[in-house]
Amino acid sequence: MKFLKLVIVAIVFLVSLTIAPPSWAGQDHRKGADYAEVTQAINQLQQVQNAPEQAGYTPEQYHQQLAKLQAQKAVMESTTTRAQCHNQTIGNLAVYVNKPKKLPTQLYYLAAGQETDDDWDCDGYYLPAGTQVVLDPTTQAQALTEPLAVKFVDGTQSIVRTNPAGALEFNIAPANVFKAGETAWSIPTLSQVDINAQAPSPQIID
Repeated sequence: MKFLKLVIVAIVFLVSLTIAPPSWAGQDHRKGADYAEVTQAINQLQQVQNAPEQAGYTPEQYHQQLAKLQAQKAVMESTTTRAQCHNQTIGNLAVYVNKPKKLPTQLYYLAAGQETDDDWDCDGYYLPAGTQVVLDPTTQAQALTEPLAVKFVDGTQSIVRTNPAGALEFNIAPANVFKAGETAWSIPTLSQVDINAQAPSPQIID
């Protein structure tokens, strides 16, 4: 009788794994919306590879954009962990984070030297107006005239640092950059002083 009970418990456990994989199971980013969008963008770009000017690119810009998209796709194909944000600046950062299947993407605050917990998805960063930032390794630092939200694809380990010139820079170029009204994410009017005054969000800390 005990053996039969053990068999039943084992069957129930295996079925539960099939229906609802545990939270510690790896994430297959190839099934997400980010992967579908990046794959579609690559396919569209490759259709004009012989005449990149049709898509508004110079040959150099075309290859840079294609390489950027391919790098994003490679991240999603080679990782099974959730995206994390790492603050290697000297102040607080406002980050866009969500608790998968539980809480929507919203702003939290990440203190200097901290990284987000891998139980959460860190989708990107809020950059206030006035921020000196390098949005792409191929461009120079610019001072933002309005607040922006920058987004990274699933699985990205994004790091923000302050370079010797005092500008923020990323270890990898963002997948998207949004102005207010271009995304469902909240893009409030905050200054860096406002962000530094916020208490860090303990629930998102690793």
